[in-house]
Amino acid sequence: MKIAADTFDEYLRKVRSFHGNAAPGVMLGGIMVSLAQSKLPPSGLYDAICETDRCLPDAVQMLTPCTIGNGWLRILNTGRFSVTLYDKHTGVGVRVFVAADKVKKTSEINKWFFGLVSKQQQDTEKLLGEIELYGESVLGVRSVQVDMAALVLPEPDYVLCASCGESHLAGGGGLCLICRSETLIADR
Repeated sequence: MKIAADTFDEYLRKVRSFHGNAAPGVMLGGIMVSLAQSKLPPSGLYDAICETDRCLPDAVQMLTPCTIGNGWLRILNTGRFSVTLYDKHTGVGVRVFVAADKVKKTSEINKWFFGLVSKQQQDTEKLLGEIELYGESVLGVRSVQVDMAALVLPEPDYVLCASCGESHLAGGGGLCLICRSETLIADR
């Protein structure tokens, strides 16, 4: 099995280096991103939407030029394990998702995906083996049209915090989130 230009084991090594461990979500995410890329013209400029903030965004950042920092990767945390790659000018794209009905036919992927066992109880090697074995067969693919206008965010309004004097997003009665909470990030 290939994930982008890498073998499964090569990609696994890169995941361990980038993500910190052999996360099943980044491994399956790599297969998802590769599948989406294979359904799109290779010469296009694409943006990405992840519908989870867990693991999948790292696969996107590893395999595409889309990152959270450059704004080409957006996370709309719907709790669904899916990724959409779409043309940044037209919004035409492909959405790849884990198909629940297909996952139920597996053992370890099913336990992991539906949270039937804790991380400590999961057999990671067996799970990775199933991800390599089943790969694309547990995924669904749909052609989509992204509403580009809905993705346009207003320019943020920044003000200075009345307490600490740092610049922050307006709102909160003149205090930044940190000063309002007093405990989130406290000075020592």
